[in-house]
Amino acid sequence: MKKRKIFLLAMVVFSVLLTSFSFYFYQMFYGANILIDQTDRPITIEYGDGFDEVRNKFYDANIINDPISFSFVSKTLGYQELVKPGVYFMKSGMSNIEAVRMLRSGNQMPVRITFNNVRLKSELAEKITNNTGIEPAEFEALLNDDAFLEEYGVNSDNVMTLFLPNTYEVYWTIKAKELFAKMAEEHKKFWTTDRIAKASALDLTPVQVSVLASIVQAESIKNDERPTIAGLYLNRLEKNIALQADPTLVFALGDFTIQRVLNEHKRVQSPYNTYLNRGLPPGPINLPTISSIDAVLNYEKHDYIYMCAKEDFSGYHRFAKTLVQHNKNAALFQKALNERRIFR
Repeated sequence: MKKRKIFLLAMVVFSVLLTSFSFYFYQMFYGANILIDQTDRPITIEYGDGFDEVRNKFYDANIINDPISFSFVSKTLGYQELVKPGVYFMKSGMSNIEAVRMLRSGNQMPVRITFNNVRLKSELAEKITNNTGIEPAEFEALLNDDAFLEEYGVNSDNVMTLFLPNTYEVYWTIKAKELFAKMAEEHKKFWTTDRIAKASALDLTPVQVSVLASIVQAESIKNDERPTIAGLYLNRLEKNIALQADPTLVFALGDFTIQRVLNEHKRVQSPYNTYLNRGLPPGPINLPTISSIDAVLNYEKHDYIYMCAKEDFSGYHRFAKTLVQHNKNAALFQKALNERRIFR
């Protein structure tokens, strides 16, 4: 009888322990352990991060509540040897097994890259790689690699015409050449049959349209005026008159603080000096937006040859068909400049 009681007691204790351990193991795998009482958020696992770095990063960022159970589940599922870089979207209340399975499979969330207001390759490289694991210097090297660029029909002078300012989705782990290829594909999609036909009608290539669009964009902040400016420069190209675009001088000098172009600036020796050189410069002076490119393709037809900023500093311009009228417009603007004492 006594042995029976001991046996029953042992069975009860064993059952309790078994139930407790079972519940504990169940909780380790399936209980909520991610972002307890917090909102969903992404986290980045960098190249070279091992499991210890990941676990510590998660714990320090208050993503995991219990690092021991997270480590146990990770070891059980083999994640400790399969850490993959990327940006992962962690959901509030996730269990360890849900989180580890996502991380182990490399199921990243896409990130957004945005670039605009760019003049130089270094600026583009910095902005386009900002939300990825790519080093800006690596991407900039591609922009200057003529052997690589030849595959895409561009060179280091006009490569910027391949990039359309916008917001795109990529994965954090995208490689530099993959990102370049993606931008080239977006460029290809943009240049539809209709746009190519319009460029051909102007006797321009898509690259040349983008180069001209960059000048048009630099000349005016007013979208509604850009087709007029585009028409003016197309008139000059057709008549083989030098473009004489002040923004190209600023680009050639590399001093973007210049507000007033002087005669001394017009003597700079550069293929971007459109006072000394006829036709288009070898590359764009900024990244033209889609609307600027379309302003060239859908230019306003007129007989204007000259333009000058309005003296009210509204950002708009006065246009002229003759040099006499242009000189009158220029005198008004120069007077306004002098009154404001703008010397640079």
